[in-house]
Amino acid sequence: MDRELNQINVIPLVDVMLVLLVIVLTSATFISAGQIPVNLAKAAAANERQDTPRIITVTAEGELFVNDRPVTDEQLDATLNSHPRESLVLVRADRVTRLERFVTVVDRVRGLGFHQVSLEVTRA
Repeated sequence: MDRELNQINVIPLVDVMLVLLVIVLTSATFISAGQIPVNLAKAAAANERQDTPRIITVTAEGELFVNDRPVTDEQLDATLNSHPRESLVLVRADRVTRLERFVTVVDRVRGLGFHQVSLEVTRA
C-alpha cells in the first residue's frame, strides 16, 4: 500500500465540466434577441432609424403583439391611442403571414392617424 500517486484523476473534472456545459447550453436557449419568433422578409435596402418606434408584430399564425405584449384586434386601437400620432409605427410581419392580415393591421394603424408606418425586413 505504499504506492505513489503520480497521476491526476481527471474523470471527476470532466464530469463537472460536462454538467456545466449542459447548464450553459440549456440556459442559452432561453436567451434570444426577440421574444416573439418572426421570420422576417428580406429586402435589398433596409432603413436604420435612431428613435424608438412602436413595434407591432404579426406572427405566422396571425397573432398581434405591441412592443412584445400580446393584444387582440380590439385592444390594438386602445393600445395605440395613448401614443402621439407623429411617432413611427414599425410592423414586423412573418413572411408567411397572409397579406390580407398584414393589410388589415396597417390599415387600422393608419386609420388611427399614424402616417409613419413602416415594415421591418432583414437585409438580403
